Amino acid sequence: MTNLEQQNAQLQQRLSRLESERDISACINRYMDLCDHLNPQTPLDELGDLFTQDARWEGKGARYAKSFGGYQGRDAILDMLAKYTVEPPHFALNVHYLASQVIRVDGDVAFGSWNMLQVSTFSAGGSHLNSARLSVQFRQQEGVWRMSHFETENLFSRPVGGWNNDAELPVPDTKD
Repeated sequence: MTNLEQQNAQLQQRLSRLESERDISACINRYMDLCDHLNPQTPLDELGDLFTQDARWEGKGARYAKSFGGYQGRDAILDMLAKYTVEPPHFALNVHYLASQVIRVDGDVAFGSWNMLQVSTFSAGGSHLNSARLSVQFRQQEGVWRMSHFETENLFSRPVGGWNNDAELPVPDTKD
């Protein structure tokens, strides 16, 4: 192999890794977006397609293991998520924010971690602020990155007052 061929192969590997990282990030972000809008119209088939057939989903640590438990297989994961799609919806407001993304790709498997902040208001009343560490394994199947092992571990949780308030926003005085 010539030097030019080696450089080309290295560039192709780097490009493939970057594309994989982008696709993995898109997968987890689509999952969060769908979870932000869990209701009777949620496309559960699309949600399920984000997971491998043999995927595992589990809450870790004392709080999330008790609240969420664990689920083995795409169908079991979808059954758990479908419980949130009833009428009236479980969430009146639900927003997930992901930060501190780290993705490592190794061939057709990958690992990602994120810090997550979730703000929720429940249809039954009350609001909650949660933070969790997500540790997610991915596997590429038929050219598509899917989650194969999703772990969420609570960092903190607390009830809060409502999220939106009509109070004026404090801003610096702009008078000249």
